[in-house]
Amino acid sequence: MESLAQLETLCERLYKSQDSVERAHAESTLKCFSLNIDYITQCQYILDSTSSSYALMFASSSLLKQVTEHSLPLQLLLDIRNYLINYLASRGADLEPFVLGSLIQLFCRVTKFGWLEDDRFKEVVKEGMNFLSQAPQHYAIGLKILDQLISEINQPISRIPPTRQRRIVGSFKDQLLFQIFQISLTSLIQLKNDVGSKLQALSLSLSLRCLSFDFMGTSYDESSDEIGTVQVPSSWKPVLEDSSTLQIFFDYYAMNQPFSKEALECLLRLASARRSVFVSDTARLKFLSHLMQGTKEILQTGIGLADHDNYHAFCRLLGRFKVNFQLSELVNAEGYSDWIRLVSEFTLKSLHSWKWAGSSVYYLLGLWAKSVTSVKYLNSDKPILLDEYVPKIIEGFVTSRFDSVQSEQSDELGENPLDNVEVLQDQLDFFPYLCRYQYESCSSYLMKIVEPIIDSYMKEANAQISVDSYVISFTEAKLAWFTHIVAAILKLKQISGFSGESHEILDAEISARVLQLINITDSGLHSRRYGDISKQRLDRAILTFLQHLRKCYIGDHAVLPSKQLYARLSELLGLHDHLVLLNVILGKIATNLKSYKECKEVVDHTLSLFSEMTSGFMTGKLLLKLDTVQRLISNQNVEQLLFLENVECFRSRTMFYYTVGMLVFMEDSPLKFRSSMEHLLQVVLKLESAPDAIFRSDSGKFALIGLMRDLRGIAMATNSRRTFGFLFDWLYPAHMPILLKGIVHWTDSPEVTTPLLKLVDELVLNKSQRLIFDSSSPNGILLFREVSKLIVAYGSRILPLPNREDIYTFKYKGISICLSILKRALSGNYVNFGVFELYGDRALVDVLDIIVKMILSVPSADVFVFRKLTAAYFAFLETLFSSHLSFVLSLDKTTFMYIIGSLESGLKDLSENISSQCASAIDHLATFYFVHVTVAESIASPAAMNIAQLISDCSMLFSGILKTLFEIVLLEDRGNQWSLSRAMLSLILISEEMFTNIKAQILASYRPDLQERLSLCFEKLMRDVTQSLDSKNRDKFSQNLTRFKTDFCANWDQSSHAMVQIL
Repeated sequence: MESLAQLETLCERLYKSQDSVERAHAESTLKCFSLNIDYITQCQYILDSTSSSYALMFASSSLLKQVTEHSLPLQLLLDIRNYLINYLASRGADLEPFVLGSLIQLFCRVTKFGWLEDDRFKEVVKEGMNFLSQAPQHYAIGLKILDQLISEINQPISRIPPTRQRRIVGSFKDQLLFQIFQISLTSLIQLKNDVGSKLQALSLSLSLRCLSFDFMGTSYDESSDEIGTVQVPSSWKPVLEDSSTLQIFFDYYAMNQPFSKEALECLLRLASARRSVFVSDTARLKFLSHLMQGTKEILQTGIGLADHDNYHAFCRLLGRFKVNFQLSELVNAEGYSDWIRLVSEFTLKSLHSWKWAGSSVYYLLGLWAKSVTSVKYLNSDKPILLDEYVPKIIEGFVTSRFDSVQSEQSDELGENPLDNVEVLQDQLDFFPYLCRYQYESCSSYLMKIVEPIIDSYMKEANAQISVDSYVISFTEAKLAWFTHIVAAILKLKQISGFSGESHEILDAEISARVLQLINITDSGLHSRRYGDISKQRLDRAILTFLQHLRKCYIGDHAVLPSKQLYARLSELLGLHDHLVLLNVILGKIATNLKSYKECKEVVDHTLSLFSEMTSGFMTGKLLLKLDTVQRLISNQNVEQLLFLENVECFRSRTMFYYTVGMLVFMEDSPLKFRSSMEHLLQVVLKLESAPDAIFRSDSGKFALIGLMRDLRGIAMATNSRRTFGFLFDWLYPAHMPILLKGIVHWTDSPEVTTPLLKLVDELVLNKSQRLIFDSSSPNGILLFREVSKLIVAYGSRILPLPNREDIYTFKYKGISICLSILKRALSGNYVNFGVFELYGDRALVDVLDIIVKMILSVPSADVFVFRKLTAAYFAFLETLFSSHLSFVLSLDKTTFMYIIGSLESGLKDLSENISSQCASAIDHLATFYFVHVTVAESIASPAAMNIAQLISDCSMLFSGILKTLFEIVLLEDRGNQWSLSRAMLSLILISEEMFTNIKAQILASYRPDLQERLSLCFEKLMRDVTQSLDSKNRDKFSQNLTRFKTDFCANWDQSSHAMVQIL
């Protein structure tokens, strides 16, 4: 760099230039400042010499990167820290905000790295106080330093191990956090009259930062609305019990300034403080009364609530009242009656202002729901007043949902909550508790308002002249809301088990209104409106209702006996038992499947309900008695089930045939099975006889895709040797050629090959031991030979094809499924693979050869980019190294090194499952070398000679992997250390010299005075470990490794040098 001016120009280009090439050149030229620690003094020179904000920003960010990514000597860290605090004192007031923020972050980062090393780093509060005693500009800097320090301490950094991070957090919390909180409170009091000033906002932000501290070290998500109990230390008790603490935040909120939301957030966290921090009930009640009085004043005046952020935070604050305090405490608090009245009025206003309130209503309903569920535990003579206000809340909620319908109908661009399951869940989470609290009056109210709507809907169905579609959709939207409310009430019964004859009768009465709707929705005019969105929403609501009604009162999952329910349903609708009700539900399922062609959401929801009903043994047996089910099983054609011909619903076909298969296999009859497969048989025969031109046409393509998805559903339903035998005998040998024909003709079309390969993937899965054939049966071998043909045919055709833009869908997805197929086949334990070599059958060799070619066609970077491919790749390698290591050892050196290199990379993967699979594969390899080379008297087998030659050619192979394993164990907290230890012991026992060299490299990265203590850790690691790989010796090493990591890291914490990368 020739001059400071040139550097300033480059920095300006780096941050301001719109030209990407110019920015890249500047970044390339300047990157040495953040990579080489020799440039730290140059960064200091820039800070001292330049007036350019961009150059200052560059110097600060470069130093931040140096401090974060490099292990700097303790004295250098102290020098940087002292320089920065003096720099901020002398020049901080004149800096641009973004430069000042970066320098403060750098100062706090340095402080964190030195926190456990030298007490001088802990003088930060004292130095911050020096700023607070000066002019407003310096006062602001002091507050920002303390605020950023808390944020920095709380934030995990990759270079700091989690155990050390927890020690830093614990030390900071115990020594300085409370002091900083007191400073923030003092600042708020001193600045109270300086309304709207920047210093007020900074002081409030500092208080919020203190109260948001991760006291328990759980690293909760600060961006989430949900906060748990704030675990403030006991030493904070005097401040929390001091009434001025709460009052100062209420006073700041009352200023109605932009920082009002922060004041409410502070109050929210104080209201969430753990109950045990108050040593007496009197102190807790006094705190609650003050909190109640403050919120009551806000409810009376409405100050600040016109701002939506304030409004939302205030709703969250009200919601915390029943989370942290018992109902008896609320009732006994001073001013409860006025407070609960104001809260009810506020809730009603919020419900009717549903557009404004949005998701904030969730917290208000939560307060009411938690209150009514606590009434039965209340021992108090004081009036709770819930009986007076809850009915109003119920009516307000229902009328507001109905009122919202008209707006939603006219707002075509906005999202309708009836389309969003998560929004519906939020809105209906707590409301059923209010309904069940006064169920009789609530159900009467619901039926009173819905009956005229149902009558109107019936008239529209029977109308001889056309009815305005807007009017019908308006009616259906109201009915959908009503149905979802009834479904939520029934769902609550499953969760909380509300019981009693009266509840059961009322369940029957409100359910009867929805059941009555089923006939109306599918009759008259409405039977021609399946394409209308409003009708689809209503049908989805009905399906949700039927799901919860079934779980409550029918079959295996019924919560309670249902005598009273059926007695009342018999009076109202003639549904006298569960079998008749089942028939109604199945009738709705059949109607939906026959009528809906375009709406995938309704079809999937219908199939989900159908599948749930077949999952229980008792319910499944009941279903087989129904004529509707028998018709569904026997009529699986497009004419009867319109959704089968819709391309968008092709995925749904698998679920449908899985459900049908479950029902068919319950009867355990080969004749019934063959009868149910008649329709699919006709499709197979038609495709088998089709000329190539027709087979390659769109009609042939869609028929083949549908067939593959249908057969996969049937295969998924086979859960025993007998049922799988039905399907296998149907497929093999007569119809297996259709799979090969599909691969040969449609290799270039993933729309065909993906479902075809997934069918094969399902067929080779030995779940529930369904593929364990009789000892005299060749079926396992025959199945594998067919699988081999398919994979070889696919691989030999897909590899030569040029890549397309979406390479995952076109090529990698098929490769990942092939890997999964072969993994399942090799580990299924239903094929004796020695047979192939014995009789000269190349099925195994050919499929392994093509799968290796597929693996080599995928760049190593892509293996980790596409996570489904990653999972399939390493699961296959683990199986391959476990059961077919001789094949791996027969590979050429380049291929072998590529695979081993990918395993070493996989060890570092964040997924513990993948890391464990890689460790297992490496353990199998190292164990084989140890047994057949290291301790063997002679190298006899071809596989042993191969591995000896490969390791001789790649002398650093095992050493590099062992280094990686030590790095992972020492620098990371992994939950799979047991798996890693297996591979480590195998590698250590291979060569004592290799282990000694690695130990020396690790020790060399520490100060000489620590090396002796760390060397003792290595001695303890191998204590009582013998030259054996039996399970007892492996377990001993795993135990030693746990102690080794603990002792090593404890010594590391005492060191001023972090361990450098070994690789």
